[in-house]
Amino acid sequence: MKISKTKYNELLDNIGSTLQKARENAVRAINNELVKANWEIGQYIVEYEQHGKEKADYGSALLTNLAKDLKIKYGKGFSKSSIYLCRQFYIKYPKFQTVSGKLSWSHYAELLTVSDDLARSFYEKQTIKENWGFREMKRQINSALFQRLALSTDKKGVLALAEKGHEVTTPKDLIKNPYVWEFLDLPKDKLIKERGLEKKLVENLQQFLLELGKGFSFVGKQYKITVDNEHNYIDLVFYHRILKCFVLIDLKTRKVKHQDIGQMNFYMNYFQEEENTELDNEPIGIIIAADKHEFTVKYATGGLENRVFVSKYQLYLPDQKVLEEKVKEILEND
Repeated sequence: MKISKTKYNELLDNIGSTLQKARENAVRAINNELVKANWEIGQYIVEYEQHGKEKADYGSALLTNLAKDLKIKYGKGFSKSSIYLCRQFYIKYPKFQTVSGKLSWSHYAELLTVSDDLARSFYEKQTIKENWGFREMKRQINSALFQRLALSTDKKGVLALAEKGHEVTTPKDLIKNPYVWEFLDLPKDKLIKERGLEKKLVENLQQFLLELGKGFSFVGKQYKITVDNEHNYIDLVFYHRILKCFVLIDLKTRKVKHQDIGQMNFYMNYFQEEENTELDNEPIGIIIAADKHEFTVKYATGGLENRVFVSKYQLYLPDQKVLEEKVKEILEND
């Protein structure tokens, strides 16, 4: 009896799918047990402290003795820092029900390095919402994503970020100030032209999309539009699936000028007339420049119905302490 090749391939796919699912479930189960075990270890240490024996700060004899004795009894994996981390885990998450089964111990170990409770809550919720792996989450923490988003809002907005994560519901929600492109690995003292910057961003599209945020789909670079027999080129064009609109990005390796904003308005009007379908919302324009003057931006964007935005970029990680201080000012003065 001849076996159908289609049926045989279907059999292979079914077996492979079952194995893959079983392996993923096994990894998830092991991770959940590790997270729970580390939480319980932290609980035991804190309860021991509460009986008046010793305060287990990082340099305490209790942690030193525990690390030494646990290594002797159970083998490697019990350093002073790992035990201290378990203690901190329990202190920050005293109810195990608040610990997400979607995050690994690596996620939580990194989250515990974030001292600010609001920022930590934001990164935890955003990681769950966007399904960030450990490396993606770490990069967002290092680039001070919470503080950069918080600076564009008010006290109520900062608290909402910490409670719900970042929700994109309006064009303004797309903007970060500044954008951080440290993943391009460009030397600080080397000048780069706009076309070169665009090329590097496209070459690192996955990281660039992560920095732009959720919902962006790449359409093209140097997007050609022709009006009155004159050709114009938009640096980068994306489509945002949540806001259902085109997002046009113009790169400037200098300070933004009012003419740049007028040019972006021209591009947006063209897209509204020539590229949009009935299902698309109005286009959004983002000019990302090396620097900007607030009054120039204010006067040039006035009357444009909040569809053109100007932000800065950095080729290196921002000073988190400076950003944290600015966020504190928002929370205290609002």
